[in-house]
Amino acid sequence: MMLGWVGALFIGLSLGLLGSGGSILTVPVLVYLFGQDEKMAIASSLAIVGTIALAGGFGYWRKHLVDWKTIVLFGLPSMIASFIGAQMASFLSGIVQLLLFAIIMFFAAFSMLRGGAVQNQATNSKHTSTINSVLSGVGVGLMTGIIGIGGGFLIVPALVLFAGLGMRNAIGTSLFIIALNAYTGFIKYFQILSINNQQLDWQIIISVSLIGIIGTLIGNYLCHKIPQQQLKKGFSYFLFIMALFIIIKELPKIWG
Repeated sequence: MMLGWVGALFIGLSLGLLGSGGSILTVPVLVYLFGQDEKMAIASSLAIVGTIALAGGFGYWRKHLVDWKTIVLFGLPSMIASFIGAQMASFLSGIVQLLLFAIIMFFAAFSMLRGGAVQNQATNSKHTSTINSVLSGVGVGLMTGIIGIGGGFLIVPALVLFAGLGMRNAIGTSLFIIALNAYTGFIKYFQILSINNQQLDWQIIISVSLIGIIGTLIGNYLCHKIPQQQLKKGFSYFLFIMALFIIIKELPKIWG
């Protein structure tokens, strides 16, 4: 349980520092440290990440680092897709969702390691595409609904590339989009769980959310003091290890 609270703190730190990574940590923390089953952990993670991201977003908003127009163009299509993705997830087993989750973690780690080059290319681009922003939002939203990831590791590069935002503006804006996606997906999961007479553990959801918010505030403070590239590199290697752990633990269950 103590490791679970430490994990909750790191969820918030990741969101506050990088604008991403929190949801990638939340599901493993809930499954392997709090002992929740896969479906319950994915549903709970959406409520937790949405709350933590929203709290962190206000910190960036106070510093005028949030682009509301981009939230509408990217976030609204993403919300709709998140609701659809959560419905699609009802046809997948929890083990399959976790394995998909691990694959996305590998992609996230690779994406973060390449992040510096992507951002340099993006900041030199003079043209932005509304269509690309909308399509990117739909893709991230589907992923959020299906496997319970807020998608910040994709949202931040997408906002830089397609919306022309600077890195810190992209982080602040992504937190509000993550919150919108997560809450929308959670609503659908909550309906599905209620139909199946499954009850969420609100004590864990509230506790992890509160500790995560503290982590986000610390992350907001440290954001301007720690080199982003060093953080992303270290976090990327951590994601590789976590993804490998999930695959080794869950893959045998398919044939078990």
